[in-house]
Amino acid sequence: MGGCGARRGPVCLWLALALAWGGPRDPWVLAAEGEVGAEAPCGAEGWPQAAGPPGPAFVAAASYRGPGNNDTRGNKALPIVLWWSGSLFPHFPGETERIDCPRGSCLATRSRRVARHRRTKALIFYGTDFRAYEAPLPRLPHQTWALFHEESPMNNYLLSHSPGIQLFNYTATFRRESDYPLTLQWLPSVGYLQGPPVALDEKDTWRRRGYGPVLYMQSHCDVPSDRDRYVRELMKYIQVDSYGKCLHNRELPSERLKDTSTATTEDSEFMAFIARYKFHLALENAICNDYMTEKLWRPMHLGAVPVYRGSPAVRDWMPNNLSIILIDDFESPQELAKYLHFLDENGEEYMKYLEYKNPGGIKNQFLLETLERREWGVNDMTLPNYLNGFECFICDRENARIKEEQEHKKYRGKVPAPRPHVAHFQHMGCPMPTPGFGSVEDLSGGDSWKEMWLQDYWQSLDQGEALTAMIHRNESHQGRFWDYMHEIFLKRTRQH
Repeated sequence: MGGCGARRGPVCLWLALALAWGGPRDPWVLAAEGEVGAEAPCGAEGWPQAAGPPGPAFVAAASYRGPGNNDTRGNKALPIVLWWSGSLFPHFPGETERIDCPRGSCLATRSRRVARHRRTKALIFYGTDFRAYEAPLPRLPHQTWALFHEESPMNNYLLSHSPGIQLFNYTATFRRESDYPLTLQWLPSVGYLQGPPVALDEKDTWRRRGYGPVLYMQSHCDVPSDRDRYVRELMKYIQVDSYGKCLHNRELPSERLKDTSTATTEDSEFMAFIARYKFHLALENAICNDYMTEKLWRPMHLGAVPVYRGSPAVRDWMPNNLSIILIDDFESPQELAKYLHFLDENGEEYMKYLEYKNPGGIKNQFLLETLERREWGVNDMTLPNYLNGFECFICDRENARIKEEQEHKKYRGKVPAPRPHVAHFQHMGCPMPTPGFGSVEDLSGGDSWKEMWLQDYWQSLDQGEALTAMIHRNESHQGRFWDYMHEIFLKRTRQH
């Protein structure tokens, strides 16, 4: 941590965001009186266009307009919520939609032409697309920034540092501490965990045919968790069948199964094949509390035992106290391999890891209650998806803020002004990447993982500080961003 330069405390950014909620209004905003989609002096001509569409999880998103309310205001009176990352806009085929949320209505749009409209109260950013040097500056006093980031921390380490995450007022991330948590986004329901496993006799027959007890299937190899380095060491002590591009040592039985889309869509033939393995190596691409993906939940669905490394808090979400094997519980890959051999040879002990599939086997009330309270669905067309849900969450917060501001003005300050809500470190807060096996000191100077991910992690912190400085000083020229980056680099160099 010592090589990161001087760090400004959170108070400075709090003041900046307080100004962004309560300061004088920008003259450009006062000039923008048109309807959504109308031309306005928005000053956004140089802003980058939205990035390409996200993954297939968003493709099936239905156009959900909210649960309904008693808001009688016409569209011209509604606050505007702008999806700055337009590829996530959850309404189609148009670019603007009225949404009727529990506490009031809003106009949701992906049209950046209204970015400086005085009724545009919130901008929603997709974390994977957000780049500090492309942020819409100057930041307007009357607008909040909202972050949607359900993907890996590796996609944008800017968000794992306080100066980065505190740029935002509201968040929807995989962390349970975020304003709109997406923690169980890969778990459709309790029933997903309760499907019957492949019989132990069939798994043992599979073993006698020469297959290993452990499956590894990854094709994204150079990742912050450095998982291949650990698996490579584990392979010295136990047979691991690796079918992906990473550490590949075995071929899938058909060309069809080699198509990555079969895994993405949970193809039945693919699922039946991998379900025969007793253990699945389930190593996330990055380490962070509550970052849990299909790598964890899919083996449990199939009745394989995940050998897991990812969220340090994963036990909080498990169906019972014996359902996964945590890599970090073992001193070395060799010790882990010994335990896996033991379970492979002792069926009764192995089956204890699948008891949660029995009737009443899911004992974790926290897991059950969280799924019960969840207002959005996963592959469930009867519920809104999490994009619509977060959109309404922001709409409701903005309508509440407008009402509080009106009360404050009406009673000439006797009613307090709304306090700014600012995201905090725990809304993402992912740690510095560490080697999958061994220590940083053991790595050679030219190690590609070391050169890529440690540099990316700390440069992201610098970018967060540079953007914060620009917001404090009400600056917008992109060149100034790189000036600040250079100043931060020189300061860090002098400290060494």
